[in-house]
Amino acid sequence: MDGWLTPEELTAIRISLRVAVWATLAALPPGLLVAWLLARRRFPGRLLLDGLVHLPLVLPPVVTGYVLLLLFGRKGPVGAFLADFGIVFAFDWTGAALACGVMGFPLMVRAMRLSLEAVDRRLEDAAATLGAPPPLVFLTVTLPLMLPGVLAGAILCFAKALGEFGATITFVSNIPGVTQTLPSAIYTYTQVPGGDANALRLSLIAAVIAILALVASEWLSRRAQRRLEGV
Repeated sequence: MDGWLTPEELTAIRISLRVAVWATLAALPPGLLVAWLLARRRFPGRLLLDGLVHLPLVLPPVVTGYVLLLLFGRKGPVGAFLADFGIVFAFDWTGAALACGVMGFPLMVRAMRLSLEAVDRRLEDAAATLGAPPPLVFLTVTLPLMLPGVLAGAILCFAKALGEFGATITFVSNIPGVTQTLPSAIYTYTQVPGGDANALRLSLIAAVIAILALVASEWLSRRAQRRLEGV
């Protein structure tokens, strides 16, 4: 592959994978919490929370990236505060991970919420009746039963992060070796004469990675389901 791809292209692929992994890991804990709240709790503002979670799916990605820039930019209220502790998101790969995490968050929450809603509450009630505290019930009963949905949500978030473009380029720009991801590299090639062949090559690589991620999601979900069924 080193002879087929340029060093800049390899770097863009590595940045994409790093961004996608960290975006998924960062979105997983809050995604699990939000999915549980939406599936199991009734509270004022529940519909508002549901709408806010799914907002990135209906907003133009550029809008999401611009909002992140306003909040987490070097002069933004959150960004300026974090900068005092040496944490910088704007125009850095960490900002790309944040943007990708935000864009993939709704897909993750929806998959986990649907899986959680399918869990038989009687099993949880039985564990609670035997004296297990709620955290232990969740860890030993609920989480294993909803594991296929957790895995599916994580893979969907990962795949979304790999393909994200609008929010990332708005928030962190397209800096080679720093924030240039695979979609950004493809976009760069489409803007220069004679770059179509390179853009097509990278597009094929992106498609292969996405397909592998989706296949892995299906395989892991089925394997987890079979283990739960005792097969």
